[in-house]
Amino acid sequence: MSDTRQAMQTDKNVPLRQQTLALAAIVQAAVLVDQIARTGQGEPQAIEATIDSVFAFSATTVEEAYGSIENLELGVRGLRDLLSGNDYGERKNVMRYCLGILHLHKKLKNDADTSALLRNRLQHTAKQKELTSNDINSLSNSVSAIYQDTISKYNFRIQITGSAQELQNANNAARIRTLLLAAIRAGFLWHQAGGSRWKLVLQRNRIFTQTKQLLATEIRR
Repeated sequence: MSDTRQAMQTDKNVPLRQQTLALAAIVQAAVLVDQIARTGQGEPQAIEATIDSVFAFSATTVEEAYGSIENLELGVRGLRDLLSGNDYGERKNVMRYCLGILHLHKKLKNDADTSALLRNRLQHTAKQKELTSNDINSLSNSVSAIYQDTISKYNFRIQITGSAQELQNANNAARIRTLLLAAIRAGFLWHQAGGSRWKLVLQRNRIFTQTKQLLATEIRR
């Protein structure tokens, strides 16, 4: 392939790559929500990167929001598994959370007042975050309160299932709301990259192939 044709092909794949990474970010948050709801634990690096993405206000790409593609490994693997069609029963909660997140993203996208309030509250929290230690529980509690004052006002709620003991833990509940907000944020990155539900249906195989390529060439472990 000539350099010109290769460059054209690369440019053509940029939107698909960004859409795939944004979907992986949504899936990563959903997987973490599922893990915390069932066990009270989640992968620390993935949790930190996902929560930090909430404050990446000026990010125009998923890599900028998450720091590096390695921080999305859990999500890329999760998206690959969801699109593979294998063992769907084991991942039904993750899929349900993802669909709920996309629904809430759409509602927020069409609600300018709530979007403005959400952004202002998060910017205020970001200033506090710079002045204090980056304690995950303290930060999650702050973001969770913002989620409850904004997203939770909608009639639609994502029903989280798991261990009653873990779900009743206040820190777990706060982390779950924070991760859901991060997933909704990723929905905006997905939309910004040209993602839509009908494209997800039509490009399912291409996105699946992209996840395998990312894992083989950029997230090799």
